[in-house]
Amino acid sequence: MPRYYFHVRKDGILEKDPDGTELATPGIAYEEAIKAAREIISEKVLKGDIIGDHQFEITTDDGTVAKVVPFRSSLNLG
Repeated sequence: MPRYYFHVRKDGILEKDPDGTELATPGIAYEEAIKAAREIISEKVLKGDIIGDHQFEITTDDGTVAKVVPFRSSLNLG
């Protein structure tokens, strides 16, 4: 099974995920990023923190960017 890394870019700085997660498809990796972004955003909202322009950069073992997921894209503001 492929390994995907969920690096977080915030304020122009990339925080690397050193371990990654084995997932069957890029689609599942995207779904996991959306769930994680929602959890992070909910914690920030409860604390009154600024959400900012944070995003996940999902990469494969060889460093190829599979998907960029802005945290804000996980919100359904209707």
